[in-house]
Amino acid sequence: MLKKPQTLIALTLLAVLLILYAANSQFNPESDTVTIKQTPKTVAADLATPPDSDETQTSFIKISDERPTKAPKDVRIDSLDELMALFDSLNYNTQSWQQGNREVPRLTFESVSERWQKTSNQIPVQQKKMVFFRLLAPLILVANENILLERRLIETAPLDDAVLQRIALKYKITPDADTALTEAQRQTLLEEVDIMPPSLVLAQAAEESGWATSRFTVEGNAFFGQWDFSGKGMIPKQQRKELGNYGLARFDTPLASVEGYMLNLNTNNAYKKLRELRASLRADNKPITGMELAGTLDKYSERGQAYIDGIRQMISYNKLDQVDEAYLSDAAPLHLIPRQD
Repeated sequence: MLKKPQTLIALTLLAVLLILYAANSQFNPESDTVTIKQTPKTVAADLATPPDSDETQTSFIKISDERPTKAPKDVRIDSLDELMALFDSLNYNTQSWQQGNREVPRLTFESVSERWQKTSNQIPVQQKKMVFFRLLAPLILVANENILLERRLIETAPLDDAVLQRIALKYKITPDADTALTEAQRQTLLEEVDIMPPSLVLAQAAEESGWATSRFTVEGNAFFGQWDFSGKGMIPKQQRKELGNYGLARFDTPLASVEGYMLNLNTNNAYKKLRELRASLRADNKPITGMELAGTLDKYSERGQAYIDGIRQMISYNKLDQVDEAYLSDAAPLHLIPRQD
């Protein structure tokens, strides 16, 4: 038999279990059954922002629990017509978009081909823009999804969690990956680890890469004109000596370029105003838009206000604000492989 202290402990544990069970159960007196409440999973469709919403976009808050985890399936694309046919098969076309569908397939690709650089000016301007935006948008949404996953961990992990410490080092909050964070550092990290509105990213990518036709985009997947002072960058033909030995940063893939751009805006002191405005909008549950954040990018280019005006005009003219409500599909990802030149 159990001794008295052991009996008390056992009874206490049993009571706790019954309370937990009851909290997640619902008793039906008519059928004498107990139904366990299941927390509904979030799926892609749940990420759609309601029409005319004046709150933070749903896809900037939630992540689908049904997002795919398998490696992408390779799909060979031998022509622009085949690419258009693929978009149609995925319901990722102008008609669907105009009907209000904001679901975007998970598409990736390795690089921009020289063929695009040579022939993109031979196709209608609207089609050229459409191809650019439709191929870049999935990468931006994937990068944002990864950032939201980091935010989720930052919000809940113990301050001495190893993964949290690595994230803090990545965002330059701590000097090494072995230092436990303070609560104040957690809050600073949450201000830095946050999404970028797709409209802003698309507009800057188009501006900085010349619609993916620049030499640096083709040679090194450089979509955003980020500088590199490590000596490994791509050297411009006319290097400004007063800036030292610099080049344009190269990236292994277009997705890596998008992630590098976001990390730059999320860590560089030049863009602190952007991060503060974004944090304020999120705290007030207001939409986080590219049009608004663009106003903080006076230090992204020597052109200052003229650069800001150009980015805003790009967003407005091409109706990129609609992409700020886009969200990723739960369908299996596809990796596009172009025909060899």
